[in-house]
Amino acid sequence: MNMSPAEASGAHAALRGAKTIVVSSYKRDGTMVPTPVSLAFEGERLFFRTYDRAWKTKRIRNNPRVELVPSTLRGKPTGEPVSGRAVLLEGEDAETAARALARRHRVLHGLLVPVAHRLARYRTMHYELHLD
Repeated sequence: MNMSPAEASGAHAALRGAKTIVVSSYKRDGTMVPTPVSLAFEGERLFFRTYDRAWKTKRIRNNPRVELVPSTLRGKPTGEPVSGRAVLLEGEDAETAARALARRHRVLHGLLVPVAHRLARYRTMHYELHLD
């Protein structure tokens, strides 16, 4: 499903207005698994992070197609779903995503998540969301 430029702009604006979104990734059998994540942006780019051993990381590695919907902190949808894909970032792009997350979510992603990932010896994975 490809959106017109006006639809894509509206979907992008709706997601940018949300601090938390639900990212639904797909199991191998096609079942969607919704997970709330914190969202940040840099210009027109949308980012979220997770860690290497999370199930959503494995699902996204197998199938980068995702469904996104603005939500409350607990994951209750507050808008319409949009399809897209999650792209794993590395190097400078991952650093840009980390800075954007720390800037938008100062306590959670500026302090708590990085410390928790270090203590648990997780590898932090940064993703960029591309809307269809």
